[in-house]
Amino acid sequence: MKLKVLVVDDSALIRSIMKEIINSQPDMELVGAAPDPYVARELIKDLNPDVITLDVEMPKMDGLDFLEKLMRLRPLPVLMISSQTERGSETTLRALELGAIDFVTKPKLGIQSGMMEYSDIIADKIRLVASAKIERRKAPEGNIEKKTEHSLALIQNDSLSNEKIIAIGASTGGTEAIRIFLTRMPMDCPGILIAQHMPEGFTQSFARRLLALCKISVKEAEDGELVLPGVAYIAPGNCHLMLSRSRNHYVTRLDHGPPVNRHRPSVDMLFSSVAAHAGGNATGVIMTGMGKDGALGLLEMKKAGAFNFAQDEASCAVYGMPKEAVALGAVHEIAPLTELPVRVLNYIVSMKKPINSQ
Repeated sequence: MKLKVLVVDDSALIRSIMKEIINSQPDMELVGAAPDPYVARELIKDLNPDVITLDVEMPKMDGLDFLEKLMRLRPLPVLMISSQTERGSETTLRALELGAIDFVTKPKLGIQSGMMEYSDIIADKIRLVASAKIERRKAPEGNIEKKTEHSLALIQNDSLSNEKIIAIGASTGGTEAIRIFLTRMPMDCPGILIAQHMPEGFTQSFARRLLALCKISVKEAEDGELVLPGVAYIAPGNCHLMLSRSRNHYVTRLDHGPPVNRHRPSVDMLFSSVAAHAGGNATGVIMTGMGKDGALGLLEMKKAGAFNFAQDEASCAVYGMPKEAVALGAVHEIAPLTELPVRVLNYIVSMKKPINSQ
């Protein structure tokens, strides 16, 4: 059966373009198009779509308000369609927090030609969103903070944070997974390097949003920065983030080379560099995402002496990247998302002293 797609956008041009893109695919069809959330609400009742594409700024009812109500009352797979402006990216990040699975960035100029150039990407993302796991939003576990605070005290006693590195890779569903992980990190945790598949223009807003929520510092990575405890460095969109060394210090390196596994930033690029320069002082974490990016790099980390974790299938929006890493034998432990922070901290604390740096 074809995927039934409902388009919700106040632009008649976008609705027309989306109709053309969707109906040109052999495995999907546009079953309805709504100019605002009130019309969309009635169409959802009548048409029972498999996927909704949703604009972030809607008349009559804000798109985020509509999304929040939808995920609370009748969760459905949602693909956001947003602009690439700073304001738009902030709105899109909030939409991902509320339960949207992925997003497509509207072009700034030449909307019709630009959207048609995105047709394959849009179609692929609709398929991906349709396959994602949709759940009502859950309150965080109350004892997580106490567990991480206990680990924090032990880290302070052992002075492990300067030599240890945590490397994280994620894709679809990763923005929410990374938020949950980082908000549970204590202020003197080891430096964290993150490769999240995200286009240029969004990562700075993503980092700024996390900074406001976390105890640790969060920033978009720059080239040649010292990697410091209590700081998370997010790979800039359209740029690989890698770890290097300068004398006795870890430093960041940015690379604009070709995409790896169709992605830039690539998780494999990050993990491979961490394997080369941190070895057994590193802890790898691979999270929700489609595809196989990160699996080979995580295996390199394991062979270099790192200890690796994977998010379990039940808590992943898309169990693709972790599944590939597990199949390769690159993972030591598999855990639900809410347990990953404590598991990672407890492992680091259990290492009595740093391993000699390479």
